[in-house]
Amino acid sequence: MRSHLSLRSGNPVLTKETFNSVSSTSGQMTIEGTVNKTALSLFLLIGTGYLTFNPISPAIIFACGIGGFIIAIVTVFKKQWAPITVPIYAILEGALLGGVSFMYNSLYDGIVTNAIFLTVGILLALLTAYRSGVIKPTENFKLGIFAATGGIALVYFVNFIMGFFGSSMGIMQIDNASPLSIGFSIVVVIIAALNLVLDFDFIEEGAENGAPKYMEWYGAFGLLVTLIWLYLEILRLLAKLNSRR
Repeated sequence: MRSHLSLRSGNPVLTKETFNSVSSTSGQMTIEGTVNKTALSLFLLIGTGYLTFNPISPAIIFACGIGGFIIAIVTVFKKQWAPITVPIYAILEGALLGGVSFMYNSLYDGIVTNAIFLTVGILLALLTAYRSGVIKPTENFKLGIFAATGGIALVYFVNFIMGFFGSSMGIMQIDNASPLSIGFSIVVVIIAALNLVLDFDFIEEGAENGAPKYMEWYGAFGLLVTLIWLYLEILRLLAKLNSRR
C-alpha cells in the first residue's frame, strides 16, 4: 500500500476534506471504477467537442462555459450528485472546447491535433511515472504544486479583471511570442501536468480509505478539470510558438 502523506492537491475540486467529508452508502470506490468513469467522461467530452468543432456563436461558447462552471460548483458541494453532474459537466465542457479549439485551429492549422496528442502523452507518461514510483507526491512536492497553482490562479484572476477594462496581461495573449510569455506558458503547462500526479494520489487514497461508490465519479471529475486546464494551456503555448513564424 502506498503511503500518502497528506490530502493536499493543487486541484481546487480535490481539497484535503474531499474524502473525509463523505460517507459510504452502497459500495466502495475503486481505482478501476474511477478509471472507467474517467474514460466515459472523456468519451462524452471528446464526442461533444467533435460535434461542436465548427464556427459556432461566441454566445453559445460563453453559455457552455458558464453552465460548466455552475455544474462544477454544484458537484463540489454535492458530491453525491456526481454520477449525474459529471456527465453533464463533460458534455458542456466538450461543447466549449470544441468551439475554442476550432478558433485556435482557424488561426494555426493542425494545432488542435498536436495539443490533443501532447495532452494524452503527458497523461500517460505521468501515470506511468506515478505507478512506477519515479515521481513520489511527498509533502513538500504537494505544497510546492499547491502554492504554484494558487499563484497561477491569481494571475488568471488579475487578467480576468483587466478584461473588464478592455485590457489583458501581455503574457496571457496567444500572439505574444516573447521569451517571457512563452516561458510563462511552459511553467503553467508543467504545473498543470504535475497536478495530475496529485490527482492520481487523491484517487488512490480514496480507494484505500473505502470512499463511497459515487466518489469514483468525483475522482473522474477531478481528473477532467486538470486535463481540460492542461489541454487549454498547451493550446495557448502552441499558439504562441506558431506566432513566431
